[in-house]
Amino acid sequence: MYSFDAERIKNECVMWIRDFFEHNGRGCNAVIGISGGKDSSIVAALCVEALGADRVIGVLMPCGVQQDIDKALLLVNHLGIRHYIVNIKDAVDGVTKNIPFELSDQSRINLPPRIRMSTLYAVSQSNNGRVANTCNLSEDWVGYSTRYGDSVGDFSPCSHLTVAEVKQIGRLLGLPSALVDKVPSDGLCGKTDEDNLGFTYAELDRYIREGVIEDEEKKKKIDRLHEINQFKLKLMPSFCPEI
Repeated sequence: MYSFDAERIKNECVMWIRDFFEHNGRGCNAVIGISGGKDSSIVAALCVEALGADRVIGVLMPCGVQQDIDKALLLVNHLGIRHYIVNIKDAVDGVTKNIPFELSDQSRINLPPRIRMSTLYAVSQSNNGRVANTCNLSEDWVGYSTRYGDSVGDFSPCSHLTVAEVKQIGRLLGLPSALVDKVPSDGLCGKTDEDNLGFTYAELDRYIREGVIEDEEKKKKIDRLHEINQFKLKLMPSFCPEI
């Protein structure tokens, strides 16, 4: 029977973050893109516990008007961390207007997270930082991230934890339920994650950890997504000639 010891894993993750910074940037700051969702909130809270609030920087990156930016502000105020608000709309519009053809719908959806990641690295390099990746295992399993957008970073505290496990850790960290239990959405196409995926995170998490899923069609879809999105989790293939 599968069980999850949230307190042990939370404490081990905090120690892992400390060790990462000890060996990969002693005295550096953790820089985190804050969306107001559970993942960025929990990663930020883990970094605060590991490094102290004075070494964690939140970056809020609305694209024009962000309806739920109050959740992101709730998080940075709750944790007491330094934060910057960088509106990326001009950058997104500038790229879109200067490409000499009509972008595909998927290109339009993926452009903002890629510009957000460029923004995070600009903030990080100017503030002695290391960028936190905020993906979780459930999203990575089915490729629910943007390559060279939210799929990258310098360290990743939660990429081996499912959505359910991340939420348990968030409650242990004392985060407001408005953040931990916020309905996950990419904030880009107007749909929830589960609407886009066609199955719930509860179904996905159980399948990942226990191999159990009742709906055969959902199983096939999860397996297919997992297979076709493996490339997102691997290093770029490179040709190596014999010289």
